[in-house]
Amino acid sequence: MCGIVGYIGNQQAAPILLDGLSKLEYRGYDSAGIAVYNGEEIITAKSKGRLKVLSELTHGGDAMPGTLGIGHTRWATHGEPSDVNAHPHMNKNESIVVVHNGIIENYLKLKKKLERKGYEFISETDTEVIAHLLDYYYKGNPLEAVTKIMHRMEGSYALGIIFKEHPDQLYAVRKDSPLIVGHTDGGNILASDVPAVLKYTRDVYFIENEEIVRMTDAKMEFFTVDEEPLEKESVRIEWDVNAAEKGGYDHFMLKEMYEQPKAIIDTFSPRLKNDGIEIEELNMSDEEIKAIRKLVIVACGSAYHTGVTSKYIFEGLARVSVEVDLASEFRYRDPIFEEGTLVVVISQSGETADTLAALRESQKRGARVLGIVNVVGSSIAREADNVMYTWAGPEIAVATTKAYSSQLIALYLLAMKFAHVRGKIDKKELMQMVSDLKKLPDQVELLLNNKNKIQKFANRYLAAKDVFFIGRGIDYAISLEGSLKLKEISYIHSEAYAAGELKHGTISLIEEGTLVAAVLTQEDLYKKMISNMVEVRTRGAFVLAVTNEGNAEVEKAADYTVYIPNTNKYFANTLAIIPLQLFSYYVSIGRGCDVDKPRNLAKSVTVE
Repeated sequence: MCGIVGYIGNQQAAPILLDGLSKLEYRGYDSAGIAVYNGEEIITAKSKGRLKVLSELTHGGDAMPGTLGIGHTRWATHGEPSDVNAHPHMNKNESIVVVHNGIIENYLKLKKKLERKGYEFISETDTEVIAHLLDYYYKGNPLEAVTKIMHRMEGSYALGIIFKEHPDQLYAVRKDSPLIVGHTDGGNILASDVPAVLKYTRDVYFIENEEIVRMTDAKMEFFTVDEEPLEKESVRIEWDVNAAEKGGYDHFMLKEMYEQPKAIIDTFSPRLKNDGIEIEELNMSDEEIKAIRKLVIVACGSAYHTGVTSKYIFEGLARVSVEVDLASEFRYRDPIFEEGTLVVVISQSGETADTLAALRESQKRGARVLGIVNVVGSSIAREADNVMYTWAGPEIAVATTKAYSSQLIALYLLAMKFAHVRGKIDKKELMQMVSDLKKLPDQVELLLNNKNKIQKFANRYLAAKDVFFIGRGIDYAISLEGSLKLKEISYIHSEAYAAGELKHGTISLIEEGTLVAAVLTQEDLYKKMISNMVEVRTRGAFVLAVTNEGNAEVEKAADYTVYIPNTNKYFANTLAIIPLQLFSYYVSIGRGCDVDKPRNLAKSVTVE
């Protein structure tokens, strides 16, 4: 989950490396480092802490001359955050330097082998093994050394490598960790993700598993792990370069919350055609859709919560059986795929390690896989049988908001399409749902503009130790996401429970002053939810209710009520999550937390 960058060209490398790392800091931010060849030797600068420490240390890169370099921002896996453990790592005579995103699973075995041959290690990282292993196999041919270590390393890696004896070359390698390269004005660049290169190029090459890139300032060559030349085609990135900047907002998270109306529009607009829904990339005939007997939805984190929401929608609207799995557990339960099963994997980055592994496992077992992703050309987008893009644009804050909302829209469209094709809703019902869908962006904006009321309420709970979210049906799925938002950025212990489970143990945790957030958007469940609210309130809880306009009855059981505009019951998540996002954001701000970079977390989980 680290971020790597590299540059070779006719400009000073260090400032470009620091700029690229600043766009990747969401991938890791406990330490950072850069290495630059200055014409005589490879010099490095590394520091524990946020990237700004490294930037100050190097005077924004000006103190490190040279036009060839690599950089790294770290999320620690092997060894605590420290200057010594920070990347880049070098061999003993400092003639080979490497940066690494991923995990080398057999590094201890390799380390012992190298120690027996006299190699000494100064860090606790698995990456230092790569530097010494390259030294061991290097006999004057960098490409040969790179291929040899690839045959011996197990695990995941994206590497940037410099050989002092070849100062006109920069090497990049990929296996199961994201990596892109692109031509710039007067050079070439590599990075873990698109935001790092948008300032310099729009045309990038997505590196596939076990591929190698050799770059000079003028050209780029691609090879297989067996040193065979490859031909690759570039992909044009259409993202607005300003989308990866804060644009005057205090935090990326706040900016991205306000971008949700646009993300929703961008996701549904291309699919609303000819008085209906057309999902061309699905590439499934009506007969194939009718033949689907079961959906298996696999995802992690917030994407998993969109899957939980869609289970209620697909089963209620399209009458298709749905299983929802955490990707990290999917492979360990020996899943059964009957004929007519469609697997749907959901990931913002398209690089989530567990989700990508679930995709491959599903295909191995003969299942068709649809990927719902945000990043064009990502691994899931390339490997899935079909892909449905969400078009949310760059999302930088670790806590997802607009990507989550756009994933919901994609799933709504899919469910509506399935329901209509399968004859479960008629044309009139479909068009009414489309009409309600089109209202969502304005309704979301209305809720965002009510942020001051949420902020005042949030300020009352800055010292909270425990918060519980409860709901039934789709409202339970909303509660899961609301709880996750709060815990991941404010560090307050928070749990979400299906409200019907309160009597089965959870209610014993309620004491005087405990905040309980109750979500009530499903009209047929109002009475049961109000009963649950009364239960916790009589035991001393302070109850925050999120419900539909017109449900005044809820105020008798709640201490504070937030109303959302009325919409189709299946679309309620898109609206109810907004006040919960705002609540989490303002609690976090009030507690002095780093909203965009919460402790111990990274944006894109590309290792298991």
